[in-house]
Amino acid sequence: MAQQTQVAVIGLGRFGVTVATTLYQMGHDVLAIDQNPSKVQDLAGQVTYAVAVDATDEANLRELGIENFEYAVVAIGANTEASIMVTVILKSMNIPVVVARANTKLHGETLDRLRVSSVVYPESDMGSKLAHDLFLPGVEQYMELTSTYGFSKIKPPMKYLNQTLKESGFSNIRDRYGISVVAIQRENEIILSPDENENLVEDDILVIAGPDDQISKVVGANEFKVDETAE
Repeated sequence: MAQQTQVAVIGLGRFGVTVATTLYQMGHDVLAIDQNPSKVQDLAGQVTYAVAVDATDEANLRELGIENFEYAVVAIGANTEASIMVTVILKSMNIPVVVARANTKLHGETLDRLRVSSVVYPESDMGSKLAHDLFLPGVEQYMELTSTYGFSKIKPPMKYLNQTLKESGFSNIRDRYGISVVAIQRENEIILSPDENENLVEDDILVIAGPDDQISKVVGANEFKVDETAE
C-alpha cells in the first residue's frame, strides 16, 4: 500500500497485540485500544498510539476520531457482549472495513449479521496472518520469514505479457521497490532466478520476496495484478 493507512485495533490480548504490532511493522498507522492500562503501557513504542479507554462507550471512540479511520479490528477476547457492542458502534460510524474476532460459532454468526467485513477465529487465524490479509488481499500464499519480511505470489499485468522481464521493467524491480523476483511459476514448471530475457506469458505467476511494507506498496500501486487463483 503506497500510503500510510489508519487502523484501530480494539482489545489487546495476545491476538490483538499480534495484529497491532504486525500492522505497525508493515508501516501502517495503528491506534491500539484497551481498557486495561497495563496492557496499553506494555505496548508503548510498538504501535503509533496506545490508549486506555472503554471502547464500549461511543463517546470515547469519537473523541479518538475513530470515525475517520479506514480499518478497525475488534480483537476483544472473552467478553462477547463487549465485542458485539463495539462492533455495532463501529458499523454505525461507517468504518469502511471492520474485522471482528469471534470466540464461538454463535458469536461469529452474530457478527456476520452485523455485516462486518470479515469474522476471524483465533484458533485458526493467527494475528499476523490477519494483518497481512488486510493489506495484501488476494496474496493467498504469503509466507512470513520474519515479522516484517516474506514471500508473495502475484500476476503481472496483461500489458506486459509477451514481453521480457527487462522490457517490462521487472528485471530492475529491486531497485524500484526494494524487492526481488525470485521465481516464475509457469503451470507445473518453476523458473528460479529468471533471466532478464525471460518472456512473460499468460498465466505466469511471479514469486516476489521483500519487506512487507514494500510488497504492500507494489500491490497498492496497481503495477501488478494480485494472484487470486493461488491455492
